[in-house]
Amino acid sequence: MENTEENAIELHGDEEIIEVIELNETEPCPDDLADDLEDVDFEDTGNAEDDDEGWETEDEMEAEAEQDDSEVTFSKHTGSVFCVSLDPATNSLAVTGGEDDKAYVWRVSDGEVLLECTGHKDSVTCAMFSHDSSMVASGDMSGMIKVWKVETKEEIWSFEVGDLEWLEWHPCAPVLLAGTDDGSVWMWKIPAGDCKTFQSPACQATSGKVLPDGKRAVVGYEDGTVRVWDLKNGNAIHVIKGQDGHRGALTCLVCNKDGSLVLTGSVDGYAKLINTTTGKVVGAFSVEGGKTSASKDEEESNSVESVGFCNVLPLVAVAYLDGTLAIYDLSTQILRHRCQHEAGIVHLQWEESSSVVSTCSLDGALRLWDARSGNLVSEYHGHTAEILDFTINREATLAVTTSGDNQAKVFCLQRPDR
Repeated sequence: MENTEENAIELHGDEEIIEVIELNETEPCPDDLADDLEDVDFEDTGNAEDDDEGWETEDEMEAEAEQDDSEVTFSKHTGSVFCVSLDPATNSLAVTGGEDDKAYVWRVSDGEVLLECTGHKDSVTCAMFSHDSSMVASGDMSGMIKVWKVETKEEIWSFEVGDLEWLEWHPCAPVLLAGTDDGSVWMWKIPAGDCKTFQSPACQATSGKVLPDGKRAVVGYEDGTVRVWDLKNGNAIHVIKGQDGHRGALTCLVCNKDGSLVLTGSVDGYAKLINTTTGKVVGAFSVEGGKTSASKDEEESNSVESVGFCNVLPLVAVAYLDGTLAIYDLSTQILRHRCQHEAGIVHLQWEESSSVVSTCSLDGALRLWDARSGNLVSEYHGHTAEILDFTINREATLAVTTSGDNQAKVFCLQRPDR
């Protein structure tokens, strides 16, 4: 009895677990052992139950890890892969940036490397193609930005700024914008290097987007303000702050198809709708519902991580760190659907010409949701760590994901209605 008790109490150690399992397998009558264990006075029986649950979850995780729905796996990176974008011209090339201080341009169909972007000093967190797909820009956390000509595979421009927050190509010109830790927004003509900066109070320029007209950019800051900049004159046309602004740092922003509206997300748990012509906040979205006295920590823990406009219906999607995907009516701001994930959502993207919205999350899965019904359309597995970024091609036939497992994957998105 003493031996049994000793084994039972030391269940928490790996070696002892193996011993007990072996004992179960070799013991002629496991029921006797079970009876003995029932007599043992565990100090905290709750822990034993938790351990059992832990074992089950581990098995489930292993089973999920073995499931790989992807068509292509890109394994050249030797650290986490932070970002991905597709070339706008053909959607046949991907560029990924990673913790290994490199970006790679590779073919989506077979994973073949066309260009290795080297010479960075830190993790490459931004990588994207120019509007005509002729150039690729890669930026690392330390602020080293490089531009490469895809056809000749040569580096044609580089520049160093402060710690980099975001990088964005102009939608119709060879012009590159970047936002930095000190609040500066930079704009360069590439490859000539002509430069302009947009100065604001010293706090991070956390996110930025050039509007479709190519004349204005919307930038969100760490202090919760949003500025609409005139790119030609270099002045702020609108500053949204105070009660109209967010109460915490901006995490994301996106504009609708014609650039008339911008949707911003923040650590304060709110998404705000801004009219870019008037600079007025015309809507606010929140799933707080019923939380009367949420503490600052609770609000921050349900940060808005990603936002997006549906192109075919008057809907917006807001993704939260607690795993909620909320679908709102654009005009009434009413919550239509709440699509729950078991882990935090990292990024969302609407399909170009449907009401399907996709999400990637910290549990390593890619999911497609029908925003009309709020139902899960399909789910794709294959990564063994969290998905950090993803993008979908124009036809919505494939998705490219990047993950903390050092891999990028290409998934074919098959749906019954196609």
